[in-house]
Amino acid sequence: MVPVQWYLLLAAAVFCIGLFGILTRKNALLFLMSVELMLNAANINLVAFSAYWGNVTGQTFSLFTMALAAAEVAVGIGIILVLYRNFEDVDVTAATEMRW
Repeated sequence: MVPVQWYLLLAAAVFCIGLFGILTRKNALLFLMSVELMLNAANINLVAFSAYWGNVTGQTFSLFTMALAAAEVAVGIGIILVLYRNFEDVDVTAATEMRW
């Protein structure tokens, strides 16, 4: 069995990659992918601790987090489409306000 510390290290690395992507990227699609990386890091932690304690609570919360991530992607893609339609670019710094 793999020790839980390895899972925590993997989750921390994935979370840091996602955080770096959010802080440095200007493209809205890459921004959205970075948020997904951070949510996946949280899922890794939930499943790792669920396996460590021997119950399925963490796996259940992980499934809810995946559903939340799917809804977040649907809303995010809609916002990106409106951003592209109004400004012809997906750069999040170009749009200072969303207008009708």
